[in-house]
Amino acid sequence: MRVTRSGIAAARICGACALLFLFILHHSSFIDGSAAAAEYPSRPIRLVVLIAPGGGPDVGARVIQPPLSERLGQTIVVENRAGANGNIAGEFVARSVPDGYTLLFGADSLVAINPHIYSNMAFDPVKDLTPVATTIITQLILSVHPSLPVRNFREFLAFARKTGPPLHYASGGNGSQHHLSTEMLKRRAGINLVHVPYKSGSPAVAAAIVGDVPVVMAGSSSGPLVKAGKLRAIASTGSERLKLFPDVPTIGEFFPGYQVNNWLGIWAPAGTPEPVVARLHAEINRVLALPEVGERIRSVGGAEPWITTREDFAAAIRRDYEKYGKVVKEIGARID
Repeated sequence: MRVTRSGIAAARICGACALLFLFILHHSSFIDGSAAAAEYPSRPIRLVVLIAPGGGPDVGARVIQPPLSERLGQTIVVENRAGANGNIAGEFVARSVPDGYTLLFGADSLVAINPHIYSNMAFDPVKDLTPVATTIITQLILSVHPSLPVRNFREFLAFARKTGPPLHYASGGNGSQHHLSTEMLKRRAGINLVHVPYKSGSPAVAAAIVGDVPVVMAGSSSGPLVKAGKLRAIASTGSERLKLFPDVPTIGEFFPGYQVNNWLGIWAPAGTPEPVVARLHAEINRVLALPEVGERIRSVGGAEPWITTREDFAAAIRRDYEKYGKVVKEIGARID
């Protein structure tokens, strides 16, 4: 078969076109992402909260909403989608178009606990959501009813070891951080406590206030109740003492390595363009650094703005996923 010069030239042109096509195909996501970031945001953003109005994540979202909206130059609409410990809101965002216009204001429990306790989750929060930025960090307070004859954590441990029948403790439900953190304490301290689950943290604290249950692992927002003498704080679960109660020790001071922090963050659907995620992360961190925002977050009681890199955010998810997974396996907590 005779090959002409024109045929060779045509083949070379076709080869070059093929290479150009592959180059464009390979880099199209980058090109599209850069274009999206340059225009983003061009319309209102929906910030989905996994709890009903008035809860901790809802309050946090509404503190951040106005200054973030101002920095992005677009309206941010807070939308509450409560239910199934955050799974409803999480799935909704995970199934949304990954363009940065639907975000999740969620809690650590969604990605670090729920995958271990729910046998049939409709989505994978670790794979189907992209971490954007941390926002708020806090801790729990081990509290007792004032009638319990203990004044501090050391006395509580001694009393729990000798009393019979065992003390009961209230939690915000099976698999909640209140539940898992207390079970972690039981194992480290060698004490026996009987779990009494409630539907959420609020009724659990209410039960402890009236004395129905003598012990509760309460959220730091219960600080005013401690100040009023309705509960007695004997220890906190974080890595540092609460600024609200500097005289109350951390459990880690007695049992090194024990640490439970509750934190909130913002996620986007997996596949959201990298430049959009980077822009959101940077603007959220700038908002959290504003003195007035920090003051409003701290006014909730024991909460602090939590500014991290995206790498640190991902590391926190991995760390807590492993930590809670181990506890859930040990105690056999499940929600079907």
